[in-house]
Formats: sequence, structure tokens, C-alpha cells
Amino acid sequence: MVGFLVRLLPFWVREPLLILVGSVFGVRIMYLAHRDGEWVAAAIGLVFLVFTAVRVHTVARALRARRAPAPAAAPVLAPVATAAAEKEPNAWGQAFAAVAVFAALGAALWLGPHLLPSDDDGAPQAVSCAGGEDEELPGAYRKTPRAVTGDELCDALNRPDLAQLLGTPAETATAVSGTSNTLADGKVAQPEAEVQFDTYTVNVSVMYNKLSIAQYVELMEYGEETDVKTLSVLGRPAVLASDHLMKIEINFGGGASGGPVEQGPLARTLSVALDAKDRGGYCDITVWSTSGAFPEDGALLDIAEKVLPTIPERTV
Repeated sequence: MVGFLVRLLPFWVREPLLILVGSVFGVRIMYLAHRDGEWVAAAIGLVFLVFTAVRVHTVARALRARRAPAPAAAPVLAPVATAAAEKEPNAWGQAFAAVAVFAALGAALWLGPHLLPSDDDGAPQAVSCAGGEDEELPGAYRKTPRAVTGDELCDALNRPDLAQLLGTPAETATAVSGTSNTLADGKVAQPEAEVQFDTYTVNVSVMYNKLSIAQYVELMEYGEETDVKTLSVLGRPAVLASDHLMKIEINFGGGASGGPVEQGPLARTLSVALDAKDRGGYCDITVWSTSGAFPEDGALLDIAEKVLPTIPERTV
């Protein structure tokens, strides 16, 4: 297609254009071949230069032919020949125009990626939750009224403003997941979702058991939780507490099952009842980082106010 369009150009536009293209590509390929020691590339560059030399010779012959004096013509035809000669375009003007057009096209191709918006600008792209509509849910989810799944919880947590709520608006989620877990031999539904950033990791899980927040707070008195604080979130009983995560190393080689369970980084958890009357079940929102730091409690409250409305309240 390109060759066909080139053949349609006038001689004094086509030939200078081919000379410019051949010389630029030939010199560039020869330089790269010399730098990288590629003899095949050097042969290709030589072909371009030979092609350019042939075009230059053709243009030179055409210019000499135009400058040669025209043979004498009959007097009656002289005015017509003179008029035709005056109407012929200037060869050097056409050559200059061809070079200018090619230079403009080259500049547009060179500057286009810098001036036009690009979808792939090197910035990390946000990750999305994997849909699991075809997966069969455990029986505990069918027996639990209005229970959310791990995929639904993932969609609720993986919000565009989650990084801003955490106080790191410039970050983009690097990994997300949602699983429909169960406890008590598959009798209790416990969906969870997790979103990872460079600084923080956020985990949200819903426990569809009969444990109330009031009972949960009593259990904390016998545990190792610190900075325990009771409060109300969206009219529901809630509690804030800090505790260390568990760190488990699994070795898939050498026949060993892995190392001992170790203490992981400190995490901050906000637990909110599934209904205002605290009739059992709760939602945990946990934030941690590998450095052991976590955001202010206000960040967990903001996340809870965004995520909790997507989780149906517990019914009796």
C-alpha cells in the first residue's frame, strides 16, 4: 500500500523523499551494526545506502537533462514550448517541499508519543477482584440468611478511595483477594477480603456466629489485646483493639512442612456488630504493615462507614 502511494507521487517529490529515507535508515542501521557487531544488520544498511546512491544518480541525470539546451523548434511551436516551460514547476522547489513534508511527518511521529495521552504511561494499574460466580458456595452460606460472599466483600473493600482513606492517596492496590471461608467444620460462614498496598494491608472479614460484641469485649480481658476501646459505629456496638498477627513460614521443598509459628506485625482491628441490637456476629476491619505501623483509628472508622452499608444486617 505504501509503495503504491509512493509511485503516485511526482518524480521531483518521490525521488528526494526516497533519498532522504534511504540515507537516514542506511546510516542508522550501519551505526547500530557497528556498535553491536551485527554483520547481517550491516548488510541491510549497505542495501539502503546502495539504493540511495542509485536514486541520487537518477536525480542527477534528470537535473542534467533539464539543464541541457532544448533543440530548436519550428517558429510556430516556439510560443507553445515557451509557455509549457514556464508552467513546469521548479525541480529544486519540489525537492525542498518533499524534504519539508518528510521532516514534518518525522517530527509528528517523534513527538506524537510525548504530546498525545497514552494509556500505558508506566503508572501501575489498579487491580480488580476476580469474579467467582461459577464457584459453588459452601453449605454454610446457603443456611445463613443474607450472608455476603468473599467476592462481594472484595468488591466492597476494593474502593477507588481506599488508599485516600488510609492516608496514602498516591498508592495503588497491588493485590486483592476475596474468599468464602467457613469455620467449625463448615458450619459457620466467614467470608473475607484483602487489599494490599505498598504501605498498608487491609483485611475485612465477617463472622456469622452467635458471638456478640459485648461477649467479645469480655473475652478481650483475658487475651493479649491492647489499646481496647469500645465505641459505636453507624449505631452499632463496636470495639477497637491491637494485637500481633501470626507469622507462618511454609516450606514446599525438602520434605519439611515449615517453620514454627512466629509473632507477626502489630495490627489494629475494628470489630462492629452486624446489627444495632448486637444479636451475634460481627465484621472485623484489620489494618497492618510490615513495619508494624498502622494509620490512625479514624481511618478504620472511615473504612467501616463505607464498607458496612454493603453488608446486610443480621436477622433473627
